Amino acid sequence: MKNRSGKERSTSHSSAAGFSLVELLVAMAIFLIIGGAAVTLVQRHVPIFTAQQNQTALNLAMRNAVAQMQIDVVNAGTGYYQGVNIPSWPIGITVVNSAPGTGCYDSVAKTYSSTCFDTLNVISVDQNTPPSNPSDLGANCVSTTSSSLFITPVGTTTLAQLAADFHTGDQLLLVKSDGSQMTTTILTGDGLVTGGKVKLLHNPTAVDGTNTSSADPLALSNSADSNKLGVQFCNTDWVLKLAPITYQVDASDPTNPKLTRTQGGQTNVISEQIIGFKVGAAVWNGTTDDTYSFDANTYLHDWSLIRSVRISLIGRTQTDVANNFRNSFDGGAYKIESVSVVINPRNLSMND
Repeated sequence: MKNRSGKERSTSHSSAAGFSLVELLVAMAIFLIIGGAAVTLVQRHVPIFTAQQNQTALNLAMRNAVAQMQIDVVNAGTGYYQGVNIPSWPIGITVVNSAPGTGCYDSVAKTYSSTCFDTLNVISVDQNTPPSNPSDLGANCVSTTSSSLFITPVGTTTLAQLAADFHTGDQLLLVKSDGSQMTTTILTGDGLVTGGKVKLLHNPTAVDGTNTSSADPLALSNSADSNKLGVQFCNTDWVLKLAPITYQVDASDPTNPKLTRTQGGQTNVISEQIIGFKVGAAVWNGTTDDTYSFDANTYLHDWSLIRSVRISLIGRTQTDVANNFRNSFDGGAYKIESVSVVINPRNLSMND
């Protein structure tokens, strides 16, 4: 072919490069092999990653629960007001062991089994209710063996203000001015003003100052502590409204036992999947002050002797029946973690 100048023009043909069908099939096969290996590797590591995540979550939940208990327990026995100078606070902590006959605690081996749950009561005074003095109509002293209690306000608090602070179900602590004796009772009616005093209706105590379990849910009074109990309180003594904090395990759902914190009628879940909660106490009696006993009967429920507590908490991860792992605590298909902490309540530790 000639161009306009008369010279011949050469024509070249170029072919486009590409994969043949065989090459494409080989590449796809290699990709499928590598992709399958990657997927298999991920599948194998997902349970490991999930287990690690569960253990991490359990660790954080347990530590948060213990931290909350530390904050509360360290302030056990707080109840000092201006004008209420009790040199030896009579009570700050009570421990209620698992129901008798459950056999969850081995006092010889000092071990306990799963679903062994104690109850820890941190005793403190309602800071919003001012202290008052007991005073009977026409007399200086009152007896808690009767069903009514008369009190008088302190300082600028009026009778109406004081009466408005007391309601049915409130638990009171009556304390001698020197802290030598106490007792407790539950109100059966709201406070009311009568005869220049505030009248409180309550469950009467026994003649030794003890109460029935329903009239003393915090287990403050008992016959083993009779030397600390009293029924006669006079106008130099004190009537204090309690604002306790109770830690216990709600096992109504056995698939997820929960550690709860109750104060002021409100219950909050502190941690889930709890399978062990034991509270031990070190008491001051000259011989066993360095020993923590997880059996409240060993110190005869003499709460005034408690100087330190040791809390043992055991939690578990989610059940994984597909895993062959079984823990050594209760044989369950889950990992467990135990946290133990010693707490020294400031107001109780300073009693000596």
